[in-house]
Amino acid sequence: MYTFESRVRYSEVDAEGKLPVPGIIDYFQDCSVFQSEDLGVGVQYLKSKNRAWILNSWQVVIERFPLEGDLVRTSTWASGFERLFGLRNFTMKDENGAMLAYANSYWVYMDLETGRPVKASPEEIAVYAPEPALPMEYAPRKIKLPNSWEEKEGLKVPKSWIDSNHHVNNSQYVRQAWNELPLYTNIQQVRVEYKNSAKLGDLMIPRISVEEERIVAELCDETRKPYAVVEFKIKK
Repeated sequence: MYTFESRVRYSEVDAEGKLPVPGIIDYFQDCSVFQSEDLGVGVQYLKSKNRAWILNSWQVVIERFPLEGDLVRTSTWASGFERLFGLRNFTMKDENGAMLAYANSYWVYMDLETGRPVKASPEEIAVYAPEPALPMEYAPRKIKLPNSWEEKEGLKVPKSWIDSNHHVNNSQYVRQAWNELPLYTNIQQVRVEYKNSAKLGDLMIPRISVEEERIVAELCDETRKPYAVVEFKIKK
């Protein structure tokens, strides 16, 4: 298990002074990057091999949103490797050890030259020293789509959304979906299914469906082919 400590910054919080879902995902993503860097298999290592771990899906469960100024401990570990998938768990706890949020995620190891998935080598798997999976109620990778959508105004991808892989960063899809929610929506879980990578200047069109217990956002290109599907489970 790898852990880092941080304090929630004012620049990270929402209108209620809480670290929102996209911010929690940023912490989780940063934690996984920090672990890989410290193990010697980080961004530059992957770049030298024309490889990348591409996020396929998230399931993030919220127990309590951390507040501005809170000390949080974010942890991650590899919980298994299945065929072409690598699985990662995450936790975020407060300074007293109480659970704030936890997650499961699926990653695909990609050959950037061919654009196709490849198996990680035994050495690349062993370096992560996989540990037992987090006890939680696991949801499927695939998100069930609603029957109808309300389409919102699209926007072109700005450079601030682009990461070192030269496409839209994983958390930005969640942030754009979250931006379409009503203010003060009480979220208890978010699931994300990534389908295609958006790049600088691409048009991204949000489509929203509001149901009794969930809000689903589909972020699409101009042909309505989805980049990502985001499902928010709502607390009543």
